[in-house]
Amino acid sequence: MSRRFWFAGGLLMAGVACLALAPRATAADPLRALIIDGRNNHDWVTTTAILKADLEQSGRFRVDVFSAPEVGAPDTAWEGFTPRFPIHDVVVLNYNGELWPKSVREALEAYVWGGGGLVVIHAANNAFPDWPAYNDMIGLGWRGPDFGDRITIDDSNQVVRTAKGEGPGAGHGARRPFQVVVRDPEHPITKGMPLAWLHAADELYHGQRGPAKNMEVLATAHSDKANGGTDANEPLVWVVSYGKGRVFVNVMGHVAGGDAQAAQGADFRSLLQRGAEWAATGVVTIPVPKDFPTAVK
Repeated sequence: MSRRFWFAGGLLMAGVACLALAPRATAADPLRALIIDGRNNHDWVTTTAILKADLEQSGRFRVDVFSAPEVGAPDTAWEGFTPRFPIHDVVVLNYNGELWPKSVREALEAYVWGGGGLVVIHAANNAFPDWPAYNDMIGLGWRGPDFGDRITIDDSNQVVRTAKGEGPGAGHGARRPFQVVVRDPEHPITKGMPLAWLHAADELYHGQRGPAKNMEVLATAHSDKANGGTDANEPLVWVVSYGKGRVFVNVMGHVAGGDAQAAQGADFRSLLQRGAEWAATGVVTIPVPKDFPTAVK
């Protein structure tokens, strides 16, 4: 029997149905996705190319890309940074850099709160620690131990909430392959995926911190202490309800130094496609691919 974990206002609720918002588009309609990039501590150019190709390969999305001003650009360059959130069904963030202008921040808040979809990939959850609404949207982020609560899942599939100031802050061990474990096999995004699969060499984030409200963990991985980890089952894939909007977070997918293997597997592609469709519509029609990895391969 599957178990679902929700965090609402700091309280744990088990057995709550997944987000049930009215779909904004039917399976026959093309969905418009907007990728935001331009700055990152990773290779955002290569990452955006992968994200765009994966979304378009599904046949479900039309993809636009909008980039923030380059590092070192004058302040006036930000005047042209006006993403058109409302004309898109889902926004995909591949951005980690300077805080956006207030008008853009407020526009994204209103978009998601009103029912827009948001997808946060890898280091995009590192961004904007001083933006309270963004922390609410992503649930957990790359933050210090005093920033907020930490969430892990114990071996009996129960949520463990560690209060701010206790335990580690954000980090990761050396990149290497690790096994991902599904925590809710009935959620539309993970339904039909193997209960465990081997992910390519990647950064396994640990100690993520935040408000963790209205949040459900979909998949975790064990952070090996011998590899600089925490010896805990750390959340890697989760969803958050923000107003009427749906947020999908996947902190896997490290791309840097010419190494993109973590974002090129069938599991990463499938999570992106299905997570983006769910964020946009509340349902998933894209099938799990036949080449999805197994628990050992």
